Amino acid sequence: MVLRSSRFPVPNAFELLREQYAKRLPARLGDLEGPTHGSVDLPVHVAWSGRRSYDLEQPRSRMGLYRTVLAEGQRQDLVTLLNRDLLLGQWPVLRTLISRPLLEAWETAFPELAAVRKVPSA
Repeated sequence: MVLRSSRFPVPNAFELLREQYAKRLPARLGDLEGPTHGSVDLPVHVAWSGRRSYDLEQPRSRMGLYRTVLAEGQRQDLVTLLNRDLLLGQWPVLRTLISRPLLEAWETAFPELAAVRKVPSA
């Protein structure tokens, strides 16, 4: 049993994660100036396990790259590896593949992401 004191409230894991993700965010989406074409090789500190090379021309590969960088990248990684237009275009699906703390950090900081959260109907 964990006792909580009103003098020292313990934040829950969700809040802690959301705050950590929020600290890494760029000032604005326009700062995301990563590549739009070609192949991207992630640094080890971002892709520390498994796949490190991604093809931006392949939608599934691009989605995997964005999921990995959003979850593991630091601010400099975000601005150099992610592209604003690609992020906006993928966001309706991408938002369903990332953790809730990560999702809330991004959509709270960037209302334009929350505005495109619906998957366009065919």
